[in-house]
Amino acid sequence: MTRLLLVGAGHAHAQVLRSWAREPVPGVDLVLVSPGALAPYSGMVPGWLAGTYPFDTICIDVAALAAAAGARLVAAELVALDAAGRTATLDNGEVLAWDWLSVNTGSTLRPPDDLGVPVLALRPLARLKTAWDAALATHAAGPAGQPLRLMAVGAGAAGFESLLAAHARLRALRPDRPVQATLLSRGTALLPGLAPGAVRAARRALQHIGTQLQLGTACTPAAAAGQHLLLWATGAQAHAWQQDAARRGGLAVDAGGFIHVDAQLRSVSHPRVFAVGDCAAFTPPLAKAGVYAVRQGPVLTAQLRAAVAGTEAPAGYLPQRQFLVLLATGDGRAIASRGRLWAEGRWVWHWKDRIDRGFLAGFDTGHRR
Repeated sequence: MTRLLLVGAGHAHAQVLRSWAREPVPGVDLVLVSPGALAPYSGMVPGWLAGTYPFDTICIDVAALAAAAGARLVAAELVALDAAGRTATLDNGEVLAWDWLSVNTGSTLRPPDDLGVPVLALRPLARLKTAWDAALATHAAGPAGQPLRLMAVGAGAAGFESLLAAHARLRALRPDRPVQATLLSRGTALLPGLAPGAVRAARRALQHIGTQLQLGTACTPAAAAGQHLLLWATGAQAHAWQQDAARRGGLAVDAGGFIHVDAQLRSVSHPRVFAVGDCAAFTPPLAKAGVYAVRQGPVLTAQLRAAVAGTEAPAGYLPQRQFLVLLATGDGRAIASRGRLWAEGRWVWHWKDRIDRGFLAGFDTGHRR
């Protein structure tokens, strides 16, 4: 029997599992490695941070999806890979042999440990809930009237949305405690790549809550001094095993440790390994955005089906040149940007909410009803 090992429960692998559930492949032992039974959908994380959604409603039920697909779920994380020997070592000590491997583990963040203030990293998403719950509990127990100083580091979409969402939730939890917001970034531009009108709308949203915007500024212990909570939302980083030559088992990676793949989403050095989403590196490079992983899902599914069947590989992945960006502003409104077109308002939020709920509904195996 051929073993197909899926490492990570990202957006693309969720689509692979859904396809297998609808049309199983005989003779394939499907195994999924994921640290938890629930996988948060990144597009709805800001809404959850703001208190709009309960946590379980923004998650794909990986356990239910794996069961529907006939896959064995292993609750663990990958720590080392032998690409030539076709084995994967997990953090629970288990070593899994595989015939075909697909990696969809996203990216991570490693904030400095010397900032002297509590830091909440926005990646990996699987660990975010515990940290956010603890931050809310601390805020709820604080003395009345004492301001909370909140800083987000990173002026991209994640930093912008998380700051506004966290501000809204903290204010709603304790209306008697002011929240003073700061957005800091080493980069010199807010939301680079977005339409100019969308950037102007974003600036207005930040000004509405009195945000101090500090661009071109590194986050040092001095810059973080006096903050009560720091949201870390800087550029994506590869997981530790990817950055360690002794642990990635000879896989070709780019300078950041991301797995180099071709148009068929295969490793350029080990064709029995596939990688998608933020953990992968493409030529030319792609931004680390969830929309790419979503679009890669059907291509990956077709590639994996062809691989295990021994048939000719289908057409490869062709990245879209532009894509729609929808940013929640934490107040029941949102900003849309595509190319040089943009819009803002409550209707944009309802549009975003409809898209996000629709995406998740596609993976519902009945556990929500």
